[in-house]
Amino acid sequence: MPKKLTLVLTAIFLMIMTACSAKSTDTSVATTPGSSPAAAQAITATPQADKKLPKVAFVYIGVPGDGGWTYEHDQGRIMLEKELGIKATTVENIPEGPDAERVFEELAQKNDIVFGTSFGYMDAMVNVASKHPNVKFLHATGYKTSPNLGTYMGREYQSAYLVGMAAGKMTKNNHLGYVGAFPIPEVIYTINAFTLGAQSVNPDIDVSVVWSNTWFDPATEKQAAISLLDKGVDVLAAYQDSPASIQAAAERKVWGIGNDSDMNRFAPETYISNPKWNWGPYYVKTVKSIMDGTWKSEAYFGSMKEGITDIAPLGKNVPADVKALVEKKKQDILAGTFEVFQGPLIDQDGKVRYEQGKKMTDEEILGTTWFVKGIKGVIPK
Repeated sequence: MPKKLTLVLTAIFLMIMTACSAKSTDTSVATTPGSSPAAAQAITATPQADKKLPKVAFVYIGVPGDGGWTYEHDQGRIMLEKELGIKATTVENIPEGPDAERVFEELAQKNDIVFGTSFGYMDAMVNVASKHPNVKFLHATGYKTSPNLGTYMGREYQSAYLVGMAAGKMTKNNHLGYVGAFPIPEVIYTINAFTLGAQSVNPDIDVSVVWSNTWFDPATEKQAAISLLDKGVDVLAAYQDSPASIQAAAERKVWGIGNDSDMNRFAPETYISNPKWNWGPYYVKTVKSIMDGTWKSEAYFGSMKEGITDIAPLGKNVPADVKALVEKKKQDILAGTFEVFQGPLIDQDGKVRYEQGKKMTDEEILGTTWFVKGIKGVIPK
């Protein structure tokens, strides 16, 4: 082969090899100072590569081990972390009072999103939100909003109505008891819904109410429960974070109804059911909307249809016909063919609050300060 031709072929071969080498080794990506190319490649491979993960914090009134309210919020936090790859900060056992504002202030300085999970945090969150307009605040069960502060709640009264139906079928003496946490609207309208549900299947029902003035204090809540059991109630419900009331009922072999989370394991022989929360989907959806820049402050009031609230499976000793009755009404609620707070609604003093067919608005429900007919108890002013 002529020498000149050999040199030409050699040159072409070297050009091809050089191009292939460049193609196979050109893996450069944009890196930040101090980061390694390998780390940058790992970042670009994730679904959130083009988004900065926000720093998220949760403030709990109790502890996840309460088996109720805080437990379910913490389950929602766990779902959020799994879905979005976020590691959230949690602060537990923060009482509703002056110290709460200090906690929210500290968290606002280090986080992009702060969730407060108890009604009594409201004013503290309003104050801190006004000082940190670039931080998003979400308050469970409150009613005050601002451009960077939203509220969220579920229509747990739908669940309470269903559980009340079961209670109305299970009672033998028509006397039910209810331990309320605090005399605030969310507790009042839940007790009303429970009573209406019981009366829908048994019009002779009455419900005695006492207040514990606690969210999570098992000893105090048990004493409140005992005070009702001593009056002879044969079904006992409670709106609190601990299972103390249904445990007290079980000791007397009285049917018990818990709150917030499936409490069957605490009194399996005498357990009926209870309203149950499912916060995870809300937390995921809300944080996603903040990351996407589509979030706007709102007063979210989710329904059973949206899955934020439900009832726990009815207990093993609840008859099949009672379970079928409750399930049928649940389907009516999901289909939107039944409204819990629709007239005629009469208060405990006999005054007609809502005429036949008239529905309460969300604002009226969330501002409830009166008991329905059939409830024995006083709402402290």
